[in-house]
Amino acid sequence: MIYADNAATTQLDIDAFEAMCSFLCENYGNASQPYSFAVAGKKALKEARRRIACCIGAEPEEIFFTSGGTESNNWVIKAMPGDVITSVIEHHSVLNPCSSLKKQKRKVEYVPVSREGEINLDFLESHITNSTRLVSIMYANNEIGTIQPVKKIAEIAHAHGCLYHTDAVQAVGHVNIDVHELDVDFLSASAHKFNGPKGIGFLYIRKGINLEPYLEGGSQERGLRAGTENVAYIVAMAVALEKNCKLISENAAYIKGLERMLIDRLKEAEIIFLRNGSENRIPGNVSLSFPDIEGEMLLHRMDLQGICISTGSACDSVNTEVSHVIKAIGIPSKYAIGTIRLSLGKNNTKEEIDNISSILIRILKQ
Repeated sequence: MIYADNAATTQLDIDAFEAMCSFLCENYGNASQPYSFAVAGKKALKEARRRIACCIGAEPEEIFFTSGGTESNNWVIKAMPGDVITSVIEHHSVLNPCSSLKKQKRKVEYVPVSREGEINLDFLESHITNSTRLVSIMYANNEIGTIQPVKKIAEIAHAHGCLYHTDAVQAVGHVNIDVHELDVDFLSASAHKFNGPKGIGFLYIRKGINLEPYLEGGSQERGLRAGTENVAYIVAMAVALEKNCKLISENAAYIKGLERMLIDRLKEAEIIFLRNGSENRIPGNVSLSFPDIEGEMLLHRMDLQGICISTGSACDSVNTEVSHVIKAIGIPSKYAIGTIRLSLGKNNTKEEIDNISSILIRILKQ
């Protein structure tokens, strides 16, 4: 099996796995309890919060643990008052909560994007009103990899008295991020996108911002996110993130080399295709559109050969229609239905890319 769907999830890092084991089987006490058996968990939570904060240039008290990117995104969008501006290519964990706001008679504005998937900054600035309170624009797109001008978006939002949230699920652990340099107010992340376990993530909330609690109950996460802390997964998340952040430059250079190898092989075979997204994209994200062929067919043919790829967003895999992202960037219809996404990671090899390209070329020529 060759795995080329790292934008959907990544392989759990072995060091992260080993770090979590003792908190599953030995130091399994509830970290909220006052007795000595809970001390190990308390200390582990504090240290994990510190390490995660350090990885994104934040303070430990600005990190709040959640179940992942979906919860983090929902929390910010639903807890903030006022109207919202987002983009047409956001993940559904942003788009669907925004749809819920409209049912409450709150206004949601959608910023269009270019052919490369970059948001229209002039549209953003001209459509902020006196009732707008939140701008929510993703850091990098999960389908085409395009990285947005996050710092410029923050400047525009703040100049109009709005707060800025970025869904950075695809970016954290893969590109250098400093939340204070970028001047973002909220940032969402999910561990399983950077070789941590599934079901755990965090939300960065800039110090001084008062956000309504998302889950009410106990006093965990300073009373803003109730529920017994998942110490084992939090510890593993910190290990995986720290490990990836230390090797960001090396990993990016290696993965971009794999990208070039794949694209060059397709060109050498005279395959006709469009590559989607901008030049400024997440390393390893390869969105390709082929004319007069179904991406769904390509996915299944590749799967029969033991190769895992995606068509559009993996979170919407039951829907065989052209994804909202591909529609938004205006891919011609004869190409749009033939869109696939290969997302390469640090664990992929040159031999795997050779196999992927050979099999894909054979299928396309058939």
